Amino acid sequence: MHRLITFLLLSLAALSLSGCGYNTIQSNDEAVTAAWGDVEASYQRRADLIPNLVETVKGYAAHEKETLTAVTEARAKVGQVKIGADVMKDPQAFAEFQAAQGGLSSALSRLMVVAEKYPDLKANQSFQDFQHQLEGTENRINVARVRYNQAVQVFNTSIRTFPNNLTNNFLLHLSRREPFKAEAGAEKAPPVKF
Repeated sequence: MHRLITFLLLSLAALSLSGCGYNTIQSNDEAVTAAWGDVEASYQRRADLIPNLVETVKGYAAHEKETLTAVTEARAKVGQVKIGADVMKDPQAFAEFQAAQGGLSSALSRLMVVAEKYPDLKANQSFQDFQHQLEGTENRINVARVRYNQAVQVFNTSIRTFPNNLTNNFLLHLSRREPFKAEAGAEKAPPVKF
């Protein structure tokens, strides 16, 4: 009889735990981590392309040293920001990461403006290839950010809704993840001059 009561209590405990959301929260946490890995991979691809792009532009625009130096320094700053899965959990580290990537994007934009001044450079096949690869990489970064934000939204919802919030508060103690946000001033359309 004692074994039957123990078995029934264990069965009841197992059934009650199945609806607590523990596995759902863990699954959503892993989805956020995987999405973050995609973001990191996209940024790494961009960082790997930049030296080749800079060297190609250097050959044509040697006197545009200031812009080339800015791109190189921005890439170095990105390399100094420690990235990893723990960045998602630290809002300050996440903001530093996002600021470094924004600085690199800005420097690359200036590099493309410089390239417009040199018709021979624009016609150079290597430059065109790098420019297309960089454009594709920027699109990949955007897609990875969107997917990351979607995974963050699902995760944050899962740890804040009942009964999962009880499981999180008593067992897991996971904090909300920070989504990517637009850079300051992004709400204003850039001026277009002809």
